[in-house]
Amino acid sequence: MAIRRILIVDDSPTERYYLSDILARNGYVVSTAESGEEALLRIRAEKPELILMDVVMPGANGFQVTRSIARDPELQHVPVIICSSKNQETDRIWGLRQGAKDYLVKPVSAAELLSKIAALS
Repeated sequence: MAIRRILIVDDSPTERYYLSDILARNGYVVSTAESGEEALLRIRAEKPELILMDVVMPGANGFQVTRSIARDPELQHVPVIICSSKNQETDRIWGLRQGAKDYLVKPVSAAELLSKIAALS
């Protein structure tokens, strides 16, 4: 099944705009959330086919939200790609262990992002 609807979860308005712009120009339907808590509400309401998740956010961090998604029988089918400024290999491994399908380090390149999405479709 091809991915069309993508939820971007990031507390930075700049980052949300940057990622939204790349995705919209490539034909994706994009929605955004500013926090992990808002993300969980939007996932249930909007049923995205992919989630791009920041890690460092107020409230629940991206690792915690990814783990919640992966452990929820209603949500666990939705793939998560973590997009974070945390660039240590331990961060990447931890993100994948929480249930993320992939891990990108910011600044995210448009070509890399689109190829990761295509690989999940």
